[in-house]
Amino acid sequence: MRYFVTGEQHRKALLNALVLMFLGYIALLWFSNGLMYFNHMDLTPGSVITYYLGSEEQFIPARSYQGMLEVSHFHLFSMGMLVLTLTHLMLMTDFSTRLKIWLSVSTYLSAIADEAGGWLVRFVAPEFAYFKIGAFIILEVSLATLLIVVIASLIRAQIKLRAL
Repeated sequence: MRYFVTGEQHRKALLNALVLMFLGYIALLWFSNGLMYFNHMDLTPGSVITYYLGSEEQFIPARSYQGMLEVSHFHLFSMGMLVLTLTHLMLMTDFSTRLKIWLSVSTYLSAIADEAGGWLVRFVAPEFAYFKIGAFIILEVSLATLLIVVIASLIRAQIKLRAL
């Protein structure tokens, strides 16, 4: 990360390439996150409610406390590391401070909200399905925007490097 702080990313084509490959990997993670969501439910409250509360007619059991706790335990760590890494890379770009703050806050809050949404649907009220859907959409848009901002910055650095 010191390469970003000292500005050496403009002189280090290999480092830029490695970070771009990492971001490509994260783009695949982002895509698979969407696929996993839509494998279980869609953007309708009914599908979210069925996924978390189950359905006797469809023989779908409700999500268990233990199962949700295990998923949350892993997601809280992994999403925290992902968001930390992406926002850290984004902070080193030359985009506006306002964009950096807005994007960092929206990504962290939507990641927490997305995780909390399932718990709220399952253990508080089914009406939180709208909250879960909104949090998922905002998280996916925020992560995609982070990826685009960092990739655009690295591509601009590569173009400047070639111009020298």
